[in-house]
Amino acid sequence: MKICGTYVPMAKYTVVYTEETEGGFSGRCLELPGAISQGETLRELEVNITDAIQLMLASIYEEAHEKKKMEIEVSV
Repeated sequence: MKICGTYVPMAKYTVVYTEETEGGFSGRCLELPGAISQGETLRELEVNITDAIQLMLASIYEEAHEKKKMEIEVSV
């Protein structure tokens, strides 16, 4: 994937989804809480949540390169 002119390696993300009572599906990415979407089918949800994840990553990448920052390691 290319973000802001830089190639970023592919990664896998966990998406949890719900079948909505009024029809369709909604989902959110566990690793990127702001990435949420919906679709009439699971395939449409997959396409839409992929777009949402890519937009979130682009936003994070741009912010990380525009502002002062530090990197830290956290044990889990």
